Amino acid sequence: MIDWKPDFSSNIPLYIQIKEHIKNKISLGEWAVGTKLPSQRALAELFAVNRSTIISALSDLTAEGLLEGNTRSGTRVVNNAWNLLAASPPPDWNAYVQSGTYYPNQPTIQNINRAEFQEGIVRLGTGELSPELLPSEQMSHILGSCRMDSFSLGYEEPLGNRQLRETIQDYLRGIGIHASLASIMVVSGALQGLQLISMGLLQRGSSILLEKPSYLYSVHVFQSCAIKLWGVPMDEEGIQTERISRYKKGCNASLLYTVPTFHNPTGRLMSESRRQELMKVCADEGLPIIEDDVYRELWFDNPPPLPLKARDPNALVLYLGSLSKTLSPGLRIGWVVAPEPVIERLADIKMQHDYGSSSLSQWAAAQWLGSGLYGQHLAAIRSRLKERRDLALALLDSYFSAIASWSVPPGGFYIWVRLTVKVPMHVLFERAMKAGVLLNPGSVYDRNDGSCLRISYAYAKQDELEWGIRHLADLIKQTSLHHS
Repeated sequence: MIDWKPDFSSNIPLYIQIKEHIKNKISLGEWAVGTKLPSQRALAELFAVNRSTIISALSDLTAEGLLEGNTRSGTRVVNNAWNLLAASPPPDWNAYVQSGTYYPNQPTIQNINRAEFQEGIVRLGTGELSPELLPSEQMSHILGSCRMDSFSLGYEEPLGNRQLRETIQDYLRGIGIHASLASIMVVSGALQGLQLISMGLLQRGSSILLEKPSYLYSVHVFQSCAIKLWGVPMDEEGIQTERISRYKKGCNASLLYTVPTFHNPTGRLMSESRRQELMKVCADEGLPIIEDDVYRELWFDNPPPLPLKARDPNALVLYLGSLSKTLSPGLRIGWVVAPEPVIERLADIKMQHDYGSSSLSQWAAAQWLGSGLYGQHLAAIRSRLKERRDLALALLDSYFSAIASWSVPPGGFYIWVRLTVKVPMHVLFERAMKAGVLLNPGSVYDRNDGSCLRISYAYAKQDELEWGIRHLADLIKQTSLHHS
């Protein structure tokens, strides 16, 4: 990641400026010994200079003993200024990085995470609300009207702010979930809930079942705890429940993870009958369920069926909810509903990790949920998201009808687009990125799926959606012709 550019108005030659910048990164230890530099072509693009300028800068640094490289393996840092004079070598930070136990993101996910903050990028796959849909004015009013005696700037109790948990309890009652305060825990988004479950409830080497494709494949929350993921196929109604018993026996699964309502990445809604089947199968198998329900409130025409947790007399379901998809991803407020021993275990681990979610965020969330503002906001968001979905579908009809198929999502953020022409997805991803379009390939959610794209209508502005989808269709056709 390079956020520096040479000064083209300076009297100092460009290659000298670049050389000194790289030398400075090395001498400060920011580019540790062993760090591989971007290619000459990539550096030339990053610094907006000719490749010959880069070659001159790198040649000087190589002559000074700081770099070493060849055309095959690339150029690496082999020394730094103080290492040339020191009696003992500096720490090999790359070795430390590679020995860490937490898995790195997939390279595609790393590229997506970096590109999302570049100017001029149209984000066609981003799973969050557009800044223009976030209630910034209302949030500013809530924060501006608070009295200093109405909230704490200190730590909250292990389960979270009591007032917030009471408002969550009332909210849950409205969707059929009756939970005591002791069985509700505030977390910093549903993802932290998954992390706590992976660390606190499962043994290393155990397995979980999940839909295939699934959002869980795009993060390494469970894999980094040496927990294996086993994907169960889906159809239009959700996970194929008739396969669960066989898959459970095949891997001795400990849990099943599901997003039954507006699934990520397919946007599918599990039917009422399928929910009943899922609960029966899992009860018969003694297989606990993690229900990730963060998209529940983003329905368009009709409310979705009740959560699995609302039909759970035997405490089979660990329930995850969040405000990140509906109100504010930056607030970082979610919740876990589970039996009290589970909540106590997860709360103990959370206290070891961050000593509780932000007290200010918890206070703000309580104001939203307890004042009626959240319900008003949801009604407005549903209406605006439906407009965006309809626009995206119309654009797909116009530009993708000859090259892809898809289903109409009844809510949520996503359209799962399956290409009907052969396109190397890694080539399409790179070409689209260069053209200013950021994609979420299906292989991120199922490594064997090289023909799908997760299209989100939630983030890009409407004119960006139109430009991005039209431009993407042209890129797909060009890439298909080139590789046919």
